[in-house]
Amino acid sequence: MQEKSIDMAVLTANREKAIVKTSIIGIVTNLLLVGFKAFVGLISNSIAVILDAVNNLSDALSSVVTIIGAKLGAKQPDKKHPLGYGRIEYLSSMIVAALVLYAGITSLVESIKKIIHPEAADYSTVSIIIISVAIVVKLLLGMYVKRQGKKVNSGALVASGSDALFDAILSASVLASAIVFLIWDISLEAYVGVVIAGFIIKAGIEMMIETLNDIIGKREDAETSMELKKIICEEEAVLGAYDVTLFNYGPNRNYGSVHIELPDTLNVDDVDRITRKIQADVYQRTGIILTGIGVYSFNTSDEEAAQMRNSIQKAVLSHDWALQMHGFYADTEKKTVRFDVVLSFDIDRKEAMTVLYSEISAMYPDYEIVIVPDVDVAD
Repeated sequence: MQEKSIDMAVLTANREKAIVKTSIIGIVTNLLLVGFKAFVGLISNSIAVILDAVNNLSDALSSVVTIIGAKLGAKQPDKKHPLGYGRIEYLSSMIVAALVLYAGITSLVESIKKIIHPEAADYSTVSIIIISVAIVVKLLLGMYVKRQGKKVNSGALVASGSDALFDAILSASVLASAIVFLIWDISLEAYVGVVIAGFIIKAGIEMMIETLNDIIGKREDAETSMELKKIICEEEAVLGAYDVTLFNYGPNRNYGSVHIELPDTLNVDDVDRITRKIQADVYQRTGIILTGIGVYSFNTSDEEAAQMRNSIQKAVLSHDWALQMHGFYADTEKKTVRFDVVLSFDIDRKEAMTVLYSEISAMYPDYEIVIVPDVDVAD
């Protein structure tokens, strides 16, 4: 476990440096754009350009929050928080989303005011050039920040990068309205401001929902679950892997538990060796720390138990809401049967268990039946 701690510390430190560096580049770039756009907006009396500058300012503030979140989230675990401070980054992402949402609502209000009380804009060649350069800069910044965010698994950076790409599109709409005004003397910029505000509000809401899902806890993607099961089942003695559950304590900080099925002929020493090897393999290949590995015993030499397994599995899986049966073990001498059933969210758990106990007890009235209902937590 000491090697794991060293690896995790190095990974966290490198990740923090990458996030801070990327965020600083974003802050400097956005502040430069704020200055240029505010200048153009004021001299041309353009509400659309001014709102575009406000949007860039919110992006700069978002990057500051991202840096603070990364710094706090990288703090080492302590007695009070033994699993670290990684989840602080989700709070910083929430603040970023709130800033974006606030900027969008403010922009919408100002744009509506300009529609009610219109003022003519006055664009110059210099203004058009500055807006065009700003579009190119935002496109390059957005692609860079988003790429770095995916590289270091930072939701805040990915959100900032996506927002920058949106900004480039919105700035392009400002440029289009300026060109329309210069050619046909038609002022569309207040309406363009409403469109810009709409996109900003939409982005803020989506960022907030995504971050809330991370905080609340969401279903792990099927690819991760399948990869874990594949790694575990590569161990020769393992007959199956079930009930994969992952616990997230911040970006790149995943802990988990799993049940494995092993032959009933193994001793405790064998089980200890196998589970330790699985923990090491999973961590080295995925970075996930398995804090618990439960064991199901599999009947290997009792023919009657094998027949019971087939009969009970057929009965259980005849119900659409019974997604999987595993962990089956029958003791034909003590007359006991135990197994787990993964239940769909479409059925009331109490109702499902009543049905299963009734059916299986009718099939084997002399047996003590123990059924454990599992939640469908992974695809």
